[in-house]
Amino acid sequence: MPVDRYDGRVTSDSAPNDIVERIGREWAQAYPDLDTTPVEVLGRINRIASALTHSLDRDLEAHSIGRSEFDVLGALARATRPLRASEVVSTTMLSGASITKLTERLSDIGLVRRRKSDRDGRVVLLELTEAGRELVDTQFPRRLARDTKILESLSPEERTTLITLLRKVSRALPE
Repeated sequence: MPVDRYDGRVTSDSAPNDIVERIGREWAQAYPDLDTTPVEVLGRINRIASALTHSLDRDLEAHSIGRSEFDVLGALARATRPLRASEVVSTTMLSGASITKLTERLSDIGLVRRRKSDRDGRVVLLELTEAGRELVDTQFPRRLARDTKILESLSPEERTTLITLLRKVSRALPE
């Protein structure tokens, strides 16, 4: 692939400029003494995440729930048993206070069942209702199909490389 000398980034002759490339060029022109490649890497990650998030929001809107609520439903769908709120917190990266609020709402609309633990009455256990399971069973495959379509331009080897590289970047994030 040719290297664009405006800042040393690799470019493709056949691919049209995208908005992130244009922004990267503008930053490189405004600050020629700085390496602006993080703008192109992280800008693309943000753009992809934003587009996928917007699409998921549209799909979930029809069910009167948002992404955070779907994250809770997903955590419960993946579990092999009812979960404590603290377990949902650890798998969704949402706060304990928000989990309480979200599960109360999900319970009110019939997607989650909240019940006291038989062993400790202070502990609330969370599980999907049949309606909650149906929603996840419908929406998750839809989401996965959309994500798969987006990644179709990558070979299996490229996907593996991308996973490895993104894992490295993710691990470099501060806690």
